[in-house]
Amino acid sequence: MIMSCTKWFLFLICFVWISSLKAQDNLTAFWQPQAAVNYKVSNTYSHNFSLAHRAYLIKNGGFGYDARQIDIVHFSKFNLTDNQSLAFGVQYRFRNIFEDKGDEVRLTQQFNFTKRPLVVRFGHRFRTEQRITKALTIHRFRYRFAVDFPLKGEKLNIGEPYFVGGFENLLSVAKGNLPQYDTRVSSQLGWRVQDGLKIQAGIEYRVEDYTSTFPQNIFFLLTSVQLIL
Repeated sequence: MIMSCTKWFLFLICFVWISSLKAQDNLTAFWQPQAAVNYKVSNTYSHNFSLAHRAYLIKNGGFGYDARQIDIVHFSKFNLTDNQSLAFGVQYRFRNIFEDKGDEVRLTQQFNFTKRPLVVRFGHRFRTEQRITKALTIHRFRYRFAVDFPLKGEKLNIGEPYFVGGFENLLSVAKGNLPQYDTRVSSQLGWRVQDGLKIQAGIEYRVEDYTSTFPQNIFFLLTSVQLIL
């Protein structure tokens, strides 16, 4: 079952990659490194702080490194049961220092539900967001289905790898604008380096505004470090 899930996600990533090569005019690629710290206050309440940077690797048909933004994010998470939680987040996006696009404040409300029938854990995440800029406020509604599992044995031990994959749909609405529909597919490999420390690397593919006549194909190279205190 684990191998079949892995092959399915790898096949899907390869498929969208090959499909995107046919649309080079609307292809963009980013590198996004991230560092996150999870701090547990009690058995039912925890904090998450993260810092992420996004830079262009492919822009307007050309290759190169060009910084785009920096994101600072905080989430407060409340465990309702062992496998259900509520979270509330605030994010500030510094973009004006790199591009003349304006900074952004984002508020997030989240419900997460997980289930682990065997070795594989399934996750369902529902989010609502308010993306606030000087020009307008965009309301976003998101659903993500995710799977993760160890690649050795039935339990993730120190020094062992694991797999994380996800599929997400998004709807964005704003006053005076047409609704925008996006889809995201991601695949990452992670390692539990030591107790409380994980690193991950992988790719994500996005189709933005896929109902329009000119949808955008976007690839992300993702790298992250997660520290659990």
